[in-house]
Amino acid sequence: MTIANRPADASADPAQLALQALAWALEEERRAQRLLDLTGLTPDDLRTRLDTAAVQGAILDFLMAHEPDLLAAAAAMGVEPAAIPAARERIDR
Repeated sequence: MTIANRPADASADPAQLALQALAWALEEERRAQRLLDLTGLTPDDLRTRLDTAAVQGAILDFLMAHEPDLLAAAAAMGVEPAAIPAARERIDR
């Protein structure tokens, strides 16, 4: 099953959306490395701190910083692009 087959929408749990976004980012090696480089996250951070708002927010911020990634990830996750920044806002609450 690919990420595109998993339903998600604007009302989705922000943590779930961040996890789906991470799965999408990690599907391609260059994109995964860019995620690590631009966010400052390490593989260890992803393993041990994925449940934190800081890491989840960084993943969504990564997508929001590059519109082509935002649009591609949203399409792959089956959500409207606006669902990603909406989820990002809810993570900090």
